[in-house]
Amino acid sequence: MTTFETEPEHLAAEAPTPEGGEVASSGAIWKQFFYTFVEHKLAVFGAVMIVLIALFCFVGPHLYHTDQVHPRLDKVNLGPGPGGPLGSDNTGYDILGRLMYGGQVSLEVGISVALAVTVLGVVIGAISGYFGGIVDTIIMRICDIGLSFPVVFLFVFMSRIYTPTKGLLILLLTLTVWFIPARLVRGETLSLRTREYVQAVKGMGGKSRRIIARHIIPNTVGTIIVNATFQVADAIIILATLEFLGFSLPPPTPTWGGMLSDGITFLEDGYWWQVWPALIIIVLTVVSFNFVGDALRDSFDVRLQKR
Repeated sequence: MTTFETEPEHLAAEAPTPEGGEVASSGAIWKQFFYTFVEHKLAVFGAVMIVLIALFCFVGPHLYHTDQVHPRLDKVNLGPGPGGPLGSDNTGYDILGRLMYGGQVSLEVGISVALAVTVLGVVIGAISGYFGGIVDTIIMRICDIGLSFPVVFLFVFMSRIYTPTKGLLILLLTLTVWFIPARLVRGETLSLRTREYVQAVKGMGGKSRRIIARHIIPNTVGTIIVNATFQVADAIIILATLEFLGFSLPPPTPTWGGMLSDGITFLEDGYWWQVWPALIIIVLTVVSFNFVGDALRDSFDVRLQKR
């Protein structure tokens, strides 16, 4: 007579359901992620500063009203005081108001470039790493050429041909900086394509498009998010550099880099307030995004998480 062993009732009762186990596991992962992030005090400071800077740029103009269209010749080069907390520039514009409106341009361009670069780089990098061979060789050689190309000269040349607009800035920055995320995702894909679950999908006849979209890219999300954070900071500093060199939106549109470029001319005359506020907020914004990016990198890296 054959007997069948059954699981003890107390063990069966204690065994969690698949759904419950997945929820608990997911909750524990995000809880660990949060604890790892908040352990980075500089990252918390950076996150708070990003929120405050965004509020300063987008909410501030509704609370502190200034005219950034018509020059005020009666307020040229006024120092900080009752007429303006940060003074005025060489055309009479209120510097505090220009910082707010200039920040809108910098943040909009920076975030837009980061999103566009991330999407483009992730797709191209995943395709390159997954297919390999001649496809990988061609894409990586294009990346090598792009990374070695003097981007600044390209922008200076373009400034002599076209009038800069936000759309043109976003397009040119995207086309010149997507190489880095593409190489990062390509490296992750080279490892992921040999994993058992990818080989299993291939064995069941899964199409390459589905494998890349459903299995490769989702498993590079940590690298993608971290790189996107750094891309925002990089785009803001590159944009400020280009604006300082003259590739800026036409006046009277204020930009942080343009404020630096205009104010440096009057620095020797003692008008320090035309340079330092813009320089400080650029540095503070870029450093804050970098702090957040460092913490995200550690949070997604299980080797650095607290066990």
